Amino acid sequence: MLNEERTGIPGLNEVDLRLKGFKVHALPESTEIPVKAGRRDFYKMGLVHGDMTINYGGQLLDIKGTALFFVNPQVPHALVRRINRTSGYACIFTETFLNGRDLQDSPLFKVGENPVVTLNAEQAAFMTGLFKKMLSVYDGDYLYKGDLIKNYIALIIHEALRIQPAQHVSTFRNGESRISHQFTDLLEKQFPIERSDEPLGLRSPQDYARHLNVHVNYLNRSVRETTGKTTSAHISARIIAEAKALLLHSDWAVAEIAYALGFEYPAYFNNYFKRLTGSTPNTFRKV
Repeated sequence: MLNEERTGIPGLNEVDLRLKGFKVHALPESTEIPVKAGRRDFYKMGLVHGDMTINYGGQLLDIKGTALFFVNPQVPHALVRRINRTSGYACIFTETFLNGRDLQDSPLFKVGENPVVTLNAEQAAFMTGLFKKMLSVYDGDYLYKGDLIKNYIALIIHEALRIQPAQHVSTFRNGESRISHQFTDLLEKQFPIERSDEPLGLRSPQDYARHLNVHVNYLNRSVRETTGKTTSAHISARIIAEAKALLLHSDWAVAEIAYALGFEYPAYFNNYFKRLTGSTPNTFRKV
């Protein structure tokens, strides 16, 4: 019961999920879709039918009819309201079950992208068939079910990209918007921090400019003109978001978190965190 209460996902045993790396299940009509606020250690991919509104990373997304829904665990998400009962299927899997870099690079799971792919009747029937087959494999005793489910996940992802490619094709008005996009993408690829002994590699605008082979002044101007925020502001916001996640969802000592985020001394991290959040790391962790 504890796992279910903490995740909001019926029948999910997190220990079992970590061992196997995946879970496939049907969504009972009397239960809300498995979208609950908070950071988790697994990705979610669902086929849902209903009428609902979801808050995904601060964006309100409406789902009407049948749609595919993809959840990045680093994006806060919650069901806002539901007009009627929802039904469908969900597949939950850890980053280690699939290639972690492939997941981070996929437009469907990329931060800032729309994770909803609306389906017409024909597409919905096809996707429903795939999820039913995947569930059948999951419930069966086939020796290589993990490999087969990986193939189903990959097929669903590629079909989703084929159905709705326009939202995933990057277009740039000029060089500034292109370099700004590359910076944002590179920034997100630095996270999440998974090991305290592998500290954050890129910490400053100069670091990112070097990596992107541009002058730091050009990078700063491009990011500011495209997003309205400075390069440093983007970096600081992402570091603080990761710091909060590690403080809330890991048992690392504050000193370990400080080193993992690239701070030479824990005191530097404490001052940085307090300046940007108004509280110390220890105080934030206890709240």
